[in-house]
Amino acid sequence: MGFEARSVLAEMARTCREVADGIARRDRGLADQLRRAATSGFLNLVEGAGRSGADRRRCYTIAYGSVLETQAALELASGLAPERDLLPARELADRAGALLWRLRGSSP
Repeated sequence: MGFEARSVLAEMARTCREVADGIARRDRGLADQLRRAATSGFLNLVEGAGRSGADRRRCYTIAYGSVLETQAALELASGLAPERDLLPARELADRAGALLWRLRGSSP
C-alpha cells in the first residue's frame, strides 16, 4: 500500500465525517451511511496492507467498493449540504477510487 493511498483515504474519511455532520440534520440515515462507507474504505485499505496475495487484493477490492459507496452517498447529498462542503469530499473520493483501482490490480 502506498503512503499516498493511506493519506488520501484518511483525509477522505475525515472530510466525509465533517460533511455528514451537516447532512445529519436533514437525513440522518444518509449521514450515517456516508460515515460508515468512508471509514470502511480506509480501514480495509489498512487491513489489506497487512495481508498478502489474494487476501490483500480482496481487502483492496472491498475498500474500492466502500469508496464507490462513499461517492454515491455524496451524490445523494446534493441539496442536503452546501456544494462548497461537498466538493472537497467528492474530489478526495474520486482520488481514492483511482488509487484503489490501481492497487486492486497490482497487489501481489
